[in-house]
Amino acid sequence: MSDIAEKKLSKAEIAELRQLRLEAMNLQAIEGNPLDADDIAMFEMFEREGWSDEKCRAYILARKPTTNGR
Repeated sequence: MSDIAEKKLSKAEIAELRQLRLEAMNLQAIEGNPLDADDIAMFEMFEREGWSDEKCRAYILARKPTTNGR
């Protein structure tokens, strides 16, 4: 993750992304697949820290469980 630029989002960008997250969370709940508390906390951390999409993606992929030989 260290090669990801440390671009911080503006307050307006964070507010827009928060609104999109809340809408997406609502859709997930409607579809019967709501985010759990850990997922919500992770996305709130991204917003609080003002992380770029690239940094968020790198964080998520770095924590992706590995599959055995697949």
